[in-house]
Amino acid sequence: MTQVAVAQFAPGEDKEENARSVADLAARAAAEGAEVVLLPEYAMFTAPRTDHRYVEAAEPLDGPFVTAAAETARREGVYVVVGVNEAGEGGDAARFTNTLVALSPRGERVALYRKIHLYDAFGVRESEVVTPGPIEEPETFTVGGLTFGLQTCYDLRFPEVTRRIAAAGAHVLLLAAQWVPGPLKEDHWRTLARARAIENTVYVAAAGQSAPRGAGNSMVIDPMGTPVSALGEEAPAVSTARISASRVEEVRVMNPALALRRFSVTPSG
Repeated sequence: MTQVAVAQFAPGEDKEENARSVADLAARAAAEGAEVVLLPEYAMFTAPRTDHRYVEAAEPLDGPFVTAAAETARREGVYVVVGVNEAGEGGDAARFTNTLVALSPRGERVALYRKIHLYDAFGVRESEVVTPGPIEEPETFTVGGLTFGLQTCYDLRFPEVTRRIAAAGAHVLLLAAQWVPGPLKEDHWRTLARARAIENTVYVAAAGQSAPRGAGNSMVIDPMGTPVSALGEEAPAVSTARISASRVEEVRVMNPALALRRFSVTPSG
């Protein structure tokens, strides 16, 4: 058995304050027995609009924010998975990359995911300042016999993203988000997260930003689509759940959807 925590808070434009919030939430999760702590998308920096401020706030992966998160992981003895604004590769001064970083209890980077599907929907155009991540083989890491994969926010609306992660051997999807509030958005969030768990027979641990710029509702969903741990709108807040590889295997015996599938996923461009 492994204990995973989802943590939600409302990041702002003060990166040092956001780093302190990450540290505080990781400490709370560790005190509750968590071994893996998932924090939201854009935990490093969030402004009212996704604009030039995000570019100016971006840092390399060896910058102060990720360094502080790595120290938090070492101090608490947990895996910390956190969303950051990564400075553009090759000195791109106009854009940054929306990146999810997984750090081990030794403070080492064990997996990385750069968001593929940019949020150009519901009146927002993330692509104006964000470079989409490359389509590569999913990176995973293993804790307690469970393999964890990474995904970010708007990717949830594209089921093939999670399918590729499941096909890469993941038992658990770690989904970091700033799920922007709006008409039926919370319902979409819960429905899609449960669907990704059911169709891939994986756990889905989803951590979203809280109000005012996120819908909260962080949760852990088991491979049958049942939320086993959940938060509402409260923040800052942590929710933990015990998960196991044996539960995944049990569900895959009952529902061998992955084994019976007739199609694979290939990039469209």
